[in-house]
Amino acid sequence: MASTDAVNWQQQAHQFLLVGDYSQAANLYEQGIASEPNNQSHYWHLGLMLLLQEKEAEAQMTWFSAIAAADANQIDLWTEELIQVLQTEAERRETISDYSVAWIIRQHIREIKPTDINNLFRLIQLGIQLESFTGDELNSFDVIEILQSGEAENLDSQLLMEVLQSVLDTQPLHPSSLELAEACIPYIQEPYNFIDILILNSVKIAYSAHKPGLAARLLELALRLEAINPEVLIQLTSFYQDAGEYSQGIETAKLCYSILPGLAEKVFANHLIIRGLMVAAGEYWSGVGELFERHELLLNSLFEGENTNLDPTTVVRLFSSTYFLPYFQDEIGKNRKLQNQVAQICQANIQKYASDRSFKYSSRRNKENKRLKIGYLSHCLRRHSVGWLARWLFKYHERDRFQIHAYLINAQKRNDPLQEWYVSQVDKAYKSGLEAAEITEQIYRDEIDILIDLDSITLDIICEITSLKPAPIQITWLGWDASGIPNVDYFIADPYVLSESAQNYYSETIWRLPQTYVAVDGFEVGVPTLRREQLNIGNDAVIYFSSQMGFKRNPDIVRLQMKIIKEVENSYFLIKGTADEEAIESFFIQIAESEGVSAERLRFLPDVAFEEIHRANLCIADVVLDTYPYNGATTTLETLWMGIPLVTRVGEQFASRNSYAMMMNVGVTEGIAWTDEEYVEWGIRLGKDSALRQQIAWKLRTSRQTSPLWNGKQFTWEMEKAYEQMWLRYLK
Repeated sequence: MASTDAVNWQQQAHQFLLVGDYSQAANLYEQGIASEPNNQSHYWHLGLMLLLQEKEAEAQMTWFSAIAAADANQIDLWTEELIQVLQTEAERRETISDYSVAWIIRQHIREIKPTDINNLFRLIQLGIQLESFTGDELNSFDVIEILQSGEAENLDSQLLMEVLQSVLDTQPLHPSSLELAEACIPYIQEPYNFIDILILNSVKIAYSAHKPGLAARLLELALRLEAINPEVLIQLTSFYQDAGEYSQGIETAKLCYSILPGLAEKVFANHLIIRGLMVAAGEYWSGVGELFERHELLLNSLFEGENTNLDPTTVVRLFSSTYFLPYFQDEIGKNRKLQNQVAQICQANIQKYASDRSFKYSSRRNKENKRLKIGYLSHCLRRHSVGWLARWLFKYHERDRFQIHAYLINAQKRNDPLQEWYVSQVDKAYKSGLEAAEITEQIYRDEIDILIDLDSITLDIICEITSLKPAPIQITWLGWDASGIPNVDYFIADPYVLSESAQNYYSETIWRLPQTYVAVDGFEVGVPTLRREQLNIGNDAVIYFSSQMGFKRNPDIVRLQMKIIKEVENSYFLIKGTADEEAIESFFIQIAESEGVSAERLRFLPDVAFEEIHRANLCIADVVLDTYPYNGATTTLETLWMGIPLVTRVGEQFASRNSYAMMMNVGVTEGIAWTDEEYVEWGIRLGKDSALRQQIAWKLRTSRQTSPLWNGKQFTWEMEKAYEQMWLRYLK
């Protein structure tokens, strides 16, 4: 062929390729080979056309027969030429989102050159696009082995980071994903980019996939590039503590405190140390008092200074800095004052750095007469205490009067039957991640009239959302306590859970329902797995029981519990809850022995897989001993539902009056103690008086028919009435 003709037919062949007429293109390349048998490019393109016609065997024969004709010096060169032809077409296919064909082409490149690391990266990306990537490919393609060997030629570092991000996003829990991240380290050219990827994905693994241990292993890789990175250390602290690696979590928190320079950052770091000690519980409580004293000093210093230009990340974290105060001390005046002041500072900063959104939300106030739009905001509408307790409100809402929206935070990748039940119960449900701005905007676009926060300060981004006030009326209900955020209008309570004087300490208006601030129709109960004979406890023994998180195990209340055990002959104490197992056992045994109680009378129970089984196992108890200064809530409801006498110590704050409020609503006053002495007296009396226990059990069982605590429908009516009254106030 003349050179002009050759150009023309090759252009024509390319046009056939673009329109998908591979047969016509193949014919032209066959003619080209006949005319120019020594032009290897024609073989490469002919093979490609055959491949696109799904004639893979013929394509391979075409390529390899041509390469076989090469001498030793030409093989590598010709192979690279073939790869370049295939890669060009693969890239074109990727550009037009024809991922299936691109994947086939790149698989052939892999067969030709198995160690082409960039091609392997592209294959992984294509697998992710095609939703066929499982994570196993990292090993079957030898990607990790090639990286570990140090022989990854011409590696595209930007592509490497893109692939790492994609792998961690799609298969974060696969063992090879962590191996890939580790194998990347020698090739990192921009450490901060790599560290950002690790932080982002470790947070998702810890909180969305609930794998804090794996999240810690991933984020620890960042320390190889930068040993002292404050953000990495802050995240690691929480991962360690949540994974039960308590000592590591405490030490890392102390390191954070030593390196963070700002006062607000010091407050949060000190909170992390307190969190570590209280979550681990037991012997770790030693020194907590000094840390709380330091915490109060730090907070007061923060309040006195200029604090309206804080870093946004620090601001959001500050919301939770007072979380453990009510677990440590029952001082409503002091605790609420600190909480309110922290919330005020945080809201002021948020409204400053997000002033445009804050103004936009404040300018829309929908006052039309219509079906009220109610939005529920929570990360706990799942198998969680809040999830179990809020069900009846969702079940009984009157849809002709209310349109119900649910904003389920951090729910995108969670497989939870109770969460899906909530989704089925509402008019609109939004499963979001952890992006406060996105969630806030959705609430605003939905024109929610009344937004109910179910979590308070237990999740900081919820505080960020309510600080911006995307709804005209905002309420806190059911969670930890009121958040103290000025933009939250109401806090739902009842006549008992907060004293008459409590309004003096709250920035929110306390809205008291007439009987109870929470109600359920009951609980599912499974088959018990706990037997006295398993625990080597006789049938004539008295069993006391306590099931709580470690940070509710205040040493003072444990000491009172041991005084009870000591005075009731043939009694045993069953202790259940998450904490450092060795530390909590040592802690209880030490206090028991100091009170003259043998360690043989203590039994430490492991957790069970399902709440239904936990409730069934409660029946082994004769008496449940509540905690103080932070009572049980869900655990108290479960105890009362199962008909078991409870001893509770009543205090000043919301957290120390939960059990009291619930007992008053079931008509049982036996076991309500207003002093430490009464707590011990009730504990002893209920342990010794089996007839009294039977009377209480009968009262509790009959209360199922009469008590407002067990009437979810009536409670929902009271809540709906409150919503309408709040809305009328707003309209005025």
